[in-house]
Order: sequence, then C-alpha cells, then structure tokens
Amino acid sequence: MGDKSVLVIGGGGREHSLCIELSNSPLVAEVHCCPGNAGTRQIATNHNVSVSDIKSIVSLAKRLDVDLVVVGPEGPLCQGLADDLSKLEIPCFGPTSKLANLEGSKLYAKEIMSKVGVPTASYHILSEGSDIDLALDEFSDNPWVVKRDVLAGGKGVVVTSDRSEAKDFIEQSITSDGKVLLEQFLPGEEASMLVVMDGSGFVCLPASQDHKRAYDGDNGPNTGGMGAYCPAPVVTLEVKDKVIKTIIQPMHDYLSSLSTPYRGVLYVGLMITESGVPNVVEFNVRFGDPECQITLPLIKSDVYEILHSASTDKLSSLVVEFYAKHSLTVVLAAEGYPSNPVKGRIINGLTEEELTHAWINHAGTSLNDNGEIISTGGRVLSCSATGDSLEEAAKRAYQLLETIALDGSHYRTDIGHRAL
Repeated sequence: MGDKSVLVIGGGGREHSLCIELSNSPLVAEVHCCPGNAGTRQIATNHNVSVSDIKSIVSLAKRLDVDLVVVGPEGPLCQGLADDLSKLEIPCFGPTSKLANLEGSKLYAKEIMSKVGVPTASYHILSEGSDIDLALDEFSDNPWVVKRDVLAGGKGVVVTSDRSEAKDFIEQSITSDGKVLLEQFLPGEEASMLVVMDGSGFVCLPASQDHKRAYDGDNGPNTGGMGAYCPAPVVTLEVKDKVIKTIIQPMHDYLSSLSTPYRGVLYVGLMITESGVPNVVEFNVRFGDPECQITLPLIKSDVYEILHSASTDKLSSLVVEFYAKHSLTVVLAAEGYPSNPVKGRIINGLTEEELTHAWINHAGTSLNDNGEIISTGGRVLSCSATGDSLEEAAKRAYQLLETIALDGSHYRTDIGHRAL
C-alpha cells in the first residue's frame, strides 16, 4: 500500500469516478473529497466544503497535507484555485485561472485557436451598437449558433433555426454580458477527446461520444449529458491523426511555451465533417461528465501517477497504456430533469457489492437523517460498464440500471445508438 494522499474537488459523477480510480491506485493511501456525495463517502473521506469556497479548499489541502489536488469542475479553476495551491507548492491537476479561460471565455478560446491555427467555426463578436441583422444574414444558410462569453453552467449556448429566438438571445446576452459570439454552424458528427497535458507532453485518452438530449432518438431539451460511450467509432485512426496534427499538437506547443504551462486535462469538443475533417466546437478545462466515467476505466496505467505527473511536468516520462475494451454509461435522471428536478426521494436497489465489469457512479446523491441514500440533483447517478464489445458494455449497464428504483426517474434506452 502506498502513502500518497489526494483531495478531489467536486461532488458529481465525474468526481466519484475520479475517487474510484484514485482509490484503486496502489500508490494511494487516502482519498479525500469536498463536498463529495453518497458514493464518494464509501471510498473517500468527504469534507463539507463548497467548491466555490477557494480559501477553505486551500486551507483543507494544507491541513490534510495532501500530495495532489484534483479539480473536477471548472468554477474553482476559473476562480484561481490552481494559482493559490501553486503558491503553497501543492501539486494541482488543473490549469491556472488565466488558462481556465479556455472554458470560461469563448472569445479567449477563439483568439487562442486563431493564434495557433486550430480549425474552428468563423464567428462575429456582437455588442451594443452591432448590426445584429447583418450578422444573422451572413450565417443564414444553417441554424444559428449563439454563445455567451461567460461560464453559464451548460446553459450559455443556443442553436436554433428560429431567427427571432437567435436575435432575442443575442440581445439578452449583450444586456447581461456586454458581448456575445455568433458562430457559423458546423455540420457533422460530434465527439470528445480528453487530453491530459503538462509542460512536457500530452496523452490522448480514447475518444468518446455523449448524448445531450433528454429523450430517446436525440429528442427533447438539452441536458448536461444523459449517457456516453467510448471509444467513438467516428474518430477513426485517420481522424485521430488529424486531430493530433491540426488541434492538439498546435495547442500543446503554445500552452507548454508559457511561463506557467497548462497542467491538467483539456477537453476537446469536436465536430467531424462527413469527409473526416475535425473542427473544434469548444474547449473545456476539466474531465467531461459523463465522459470521465467511461474514459478513466479504460486506462490500464496508474491514474494517480498520470495525474500527479501532469501536475509536476513529468508526463513525458510515462508510457500510458489502455485496455482494448469498450465502455458505456447511462444516466438516471430525477423526475422533472432538466427543467425542474424533484429532489429528496429515496433511491432503492443500490448495493455496495462489487459487480463484474459494471458499477454505479453517484452524482446527485446524499444521505438523509435515517442513513438512506436520496436524490439531491437532476442527474442522480449513472450505471457504467465495460465489455469486449459495445453491445456487451451496453447490456451490462442496462442490466444494472434495471435493479435501481427512484420514483419518477427517467433514462434513455438508446445510449450508444449511433455506434450500435
């Protein structure tokens, strides 16, 4: 047993997944999580500290004398958590506040992509006094894509063929934020690639694909993600080579040349055209949720060693290996999700028993006064599985899901349908 101690920041499915993988590392003796959930509580020590309370997080990391802090959500990174930990020489897996703007500011991300020549959609910056109708006319051949230039908790983008809806969102965003981005629509198939990087090198995790719409057949409102699978067949070896050559390598060349390089994971949201040309839709500065739940279990190498190395610019010294497996996760959502989720209901059928190749990732869960696990969020949990084929992984995940009962809950029955 190792002697390393890790603090994971966050309380969702992504953080539960990180806690699972870190607790499985032979190098790690203790995993801490703040604030955590009912699932992290089973394998880590939860601490009742909010992700937005940077000062208290730094104090906790110092008091626990941890060897590594792993930041799940983007908010603390944009607020400067990595900067503050760096002053205390505590390794942090996550970029500085300036580089966290790759997610925090769509305009900053576009400017960097333009600077290093990364393929992405053309755009207009609109502010008070801009000719909105002229800009809408220029991109009128396809649906309009409007993006707020702030952290908006997944609610900052509108894609619509309704001109009045696009114009209203542009005007609202200018009023609230001062400016907004109108982007050219990129047709194609979406995929995600998570890239662990530091000043010395980068490692691409297997590409994944998530399902944003609430209901089967990609219908219904947008959500934070109703499920995902990995690897995504749309990212062929040829497409992956193009992604590395035209996107990841230029980004790493730039980010590693800075006085403080990017240290953490860069989530590359891709749109791949029919002819196999990848473009960047967006960057995130953290593991995706639910992509994290299905990419981490495919890593054969020690996850603690990878994350710690990336926090200390030693990633290039590692040879990272992966399992030749498929993985899939299905989200169980609360009644009313995504608009008005019902919280506080008891979840039945949960077991701490280890299942072969299938497991539960807790997201919006906690314990009530009777010690029962209850729902506390919109996305309550997800059932995840691996298999030698995607069909096998899907079968295992859905079999596990059928053993769980939560009044009024719903889930998609077609996760992985694009590949299956």
